Amino acid sequence: MKEQKKKKRRKSYRKPVKWPFLLLMMTVFQIICALQIHMNGTQEKTTTLVVVFAVYITVEWVYFLVCGGFLHRKSFEIELIAFFLTGIGLTLTTSVYPDKAYTQLAAVMLGILVFSVMLWILGDINRVTKLRMPVAILAVLALAVTLVIGTDINGAKNWIILGDGVLSIQTSELVKVAFVFVGAATLEYLQSTRSLTKYILFAGVCIGCLFLMRDFGTALIFFFTFIVMAFLRSGDIKTLFLICATAVLGGAGVLTFKPHVAKRFETYRHVWENATGSGYQQVQLLIYSVSGGLFGLGIGNGKLRYVYAATEDLAFGMVCEEFGIIIAMTVLLTFVSLVVYSIRYARAARSSFYSIAALAASSLLLFQAALHVFGVTDLLPWTGVTLPFISRGGSSMMCCWGLAAFIKAIDVHTYKRYDKIGQS
Repeated sequence: MKEQKKKKRRKSYRKPVKWPFLLLMMTVFQIICALQIHMNGTQEKTTTLVVVFAVYITVEWVYFLVCGGFLHRKSFEIELIAFFLTGIGLTLTTSVYPDKAYTQLAAVMLGILVFSVMLWILGDINRVTKLRMPVAILAVLALAVTLVIGTDINGAKNWIILGDGVLSIQTSELVKVAFVFVGAATLEYLQSTRSLTKYILFAGVCIGCLFLMRDFGTALIFFFTFIVMAFLRSGDIKTLFLICATAVLGGAGVLTFKPHVAKRFETYRHVWENATGSGYQQVQLLIYSVSGGLFGLGIGNGKLRYVYAATEDLAFGMVCEEFGIIIAMTVLLTFVSLVVYSIRYARAARSSFYSIAALAASSLLLFQAALHVFGVTDLLPWTGVTLPFISRGGSSMMCCWGLAAFIKAIDVHTYKRYDKIGQS
């Protein structure tokens, strides 16, 4: 019996990828992107460009050399994906908003720091259990404070702005990490459907706060993540169906008695009828994104960059136009690969916490990417959610790297003291 379990573990763990070669290829890709910005930019933009990309590429290599050499880690698939996507986002920001490139670079550095700290925390399941309640309390307090002192931007009261705009924090993004952390840690020790009550209460408070903030896109992401986590732990489809039915009825009730909420979705399937009004951004995206063809127009040659919030709400369209359909499809496939990666290693995880957390985090990233892509292309109502790792934004960047830590932690190769599990 033990021998069979060992065989299953060995099957779950394939030979790690050759990260030096992939890192070199990724660096070449990023240098080509920087050269394109240089050819299409001003001298001022070029100065910023050299500093931003020099720092970013240096940090990449230092991270891999330290972790691969000094810490003796073997598996780097998650980091390669995260650095690849982040590099594309940094390219777009530097090209369109050179004055905000340093701010975005700082956010990336903070994101990598969050990733590293999260990996340390996740290395000890007892530490995770002790932090579960404090993290839950801080998450609820953060959302409650935002409800009281938050600033309404684009119809959603989900920002805390400090120092006359010097620092802005989107608390709902940071709470995503806490939502997965608390949920996986709570469900780790639950044995029945009725035991989901604790997490249902926490999830209900978080989603309720987001709904009051009118941040419906993030509320939908939280709800989807809750369904994934609850199903992974209970496997009770009937209960989950009841929860979904209740949520649908609640949503229908809000749209009925709060007609101003429905106005946020009135352009769905009617963007061409409102091409100069509420549907302007989506129409411009649909027109310009297809002009990129397979290989794109080149960084700096697109027209979508002149549309409001192009690097945030319309990031996928910019990737299609300037990088091309091939890179755009590669971006989408990376989110799918995160879910596949989590499923593959879930069977050999040393605790159900890691399986639940990794699958929830990867599903959240994939679902958010799908909402972004389908929303801006009018296949689904537009919720204004960002494209993970690529859309400009400090809070979003730190959130994405934090979620990546959950996916990374499922692999025992991440921690030297557990590495023999994947080899035994």
